[in-house]
Amino acid sequence: MHRRLFRLAGGALAACLVSLSAQAAGDPEAGQQIVMKGDGQGAPCVACHGLDGAGNDAGGFPRLAGMDADYLAHQIRSYNDGSRVSPIMQPNVTKLSEQQIQDVAAYYAGQEVVASTQPAEPDAAEMALGRKLVERGDWSAYIPSCDSCHGPGALGVGADFPMLAGQHPTYIAQQLRAWQAGTRHNDPNLLMTGVAERLSDAQIDAVAAYLSRLPVTVSGGQ
Repeated sequence: MHRRLFRLAGGALAACLVSLSAQAAGDPEAGQQIVMKGDGQGAPCVACHGLDGAGNDAGGFPRLAGMDADYLAHQIRSYNDGSRVSPIMQPNVTKLSEQQIQDVAAYYAGQEVVASTQPAEPDAAEMALGRKLVERGDWSAYIPSCDSCHGPGALGVGADFPMLAGQHPTYIAQQLRAWQAGTRHNDPNLLMTGVAERLSDAQIDAVAAYLSRLPVTVSGGQ
């Protein structure tokens, strides 16, 4: 009898843990509803980022598709706690519950990655500078390479170092300047703040241009 009760209790506990795990991971189907329709208080995500999460370079709206779900959730929380500032994002995510944040993040993380579309003929000198900074950095100015944290090809490493390959150049440049200005400070140990402060405007534009043209070789959810 005692063994049977123990097994039943153990089974109930396991089911509870599975349920909590599923909740923590987010529900992509529930996330899609918020993306398409909003939460009833903010604008739907699709208005700026698109249903497929491709974003829009002209508007400075980043690609969200294929980004790490924990990274995306962290960014939404950052708008709510003020460690990132955006007059567009903050009023639209401030009422999202933690579960809704996880759901939206799970939805966009699972979308197929589409690289940013760029003009056919890039500036050769700018691209050469961007490649140098992304792959080797500039140690004379204490600037580490982007790849040293974001991984080879800037394809991202976990929740702290997002994929930069194929991201829109306008958005990349905006964020580097936000770190310079101190309006964004939600990175681990303020690593990006220290890097961005040492970059010139020309270097920022070069890095953004080069990263936007890097091939995206991973599937959604990576």
